Amino acid sequence: MTVHRVAFLFLVFGGVKMPDVSDPVEMFAEANTLGACYSLRYTSSSGEPVRTSIGTRLPVDAASAEADADTLVVPGADPLVTEPIPSDLTEAVRLLGPRTRRLVSICTGSFVLAAAGLLSGQRATTHWRHAQLLARAYPDIRVEPDSLFVEDRDIFTSAGVTAGIDLALSLAERDQGADLARDVARNLVMFMQRPGGQSQFSAPLKVSVPRTPALRAVVDLVSAQPALEHSTDSPAALVGVSPRHLTRQFNAELGRTSARFVEHVRLDHAKALLDAGHSVSESARAAGFGSPETLRRAFMSRLGASPSHYRARFATTHDFDVPEQTGRRAQG
Repeated sequence: MTVHRVAFLFLVFGGVKMPDVSDPVEMFAEANTLGACYSLRYTSSSGEPVRTSIGTRLPVDAASAEADADTLVVPGADPLVTEPIPSDLTEAVRLLGPRTRRLVSICTGSFVLAAAGLLSGQRATTHWRHAQLLARAYPDIRVEPDSLFVEDRDIFTSAGVTAGIDLALSLAERDQGADLARDVARNLVMFMQRPGGQSQFSAPLKVSVPRTPALRAVVDLVSAQPALEHSTDSPAALVGVSPRHLTRQFNAELGRTSARFVEHVRLDHAKALLDAGHSVSESARAAGFGSPETLRRAFMSRLGASPSHYRARFATTHDFDVPEQTGRRAQG
């Protein structure tokens, strides 16, 4: 195995999310116990220690103007999406960016890269809760809201919090090879590639109240009774408009077709039923999918996981027996 020496520099700041720093660092530290050579350093724009999101004082090794590294990592923080991003933070990224081989952001750290102009014209992701905000604030970025992490021209962005360790493991595999990365994953009891995407974790669809009375009536009906027949013709006839007119209203006010809206509502309803402990068959029927197979196809298409595996992961912290296609029980 060829061992590459890689210097990781974490740009930290007041209020930084502690897991956005500690989770990737733990992964790289574990890789070092298996033969990797990662140098892990910390910098802040002032060179002074910072207070993390949990109040922990985090020392740094240098001011950003004096720092240098192979890889720059920008963690996230809650204020990055609620307050103006400090200019010293974006300036630090602009200063360090050209001096590194690759840029990495964890969670809402993508907003710092975006504010610094480094994601323009690129693909990127962030925490699912803030993906729409990133897309609206920076329309020249192609935001991928379901991805756990995205690479585009040596800039890596990840989804929320724990997705940072998924990205860190992927970087370790690139640097050190699959064998070492696989050993790290085994030691940390994690997947080499986590099943599914961010949609598994997202909250139910929320839409603004439609201005048009007819559209509002259809939205309320679908949300209240997703198992009813909701082809475009049925709700259009119910509210006394043509299917074409209703389709235009859906696109204009909600930015999606009526069929897409119905599927999303039904999927949210099925997820809630599975979370509550209902069987896949019960959830499929009550949510309007008709059959478990139709529900399974919708889950695989949208979430990248089957209903059974979703239920096993999200309904409870206790074990569920998840039948595999081979008839064997899933482990863990």
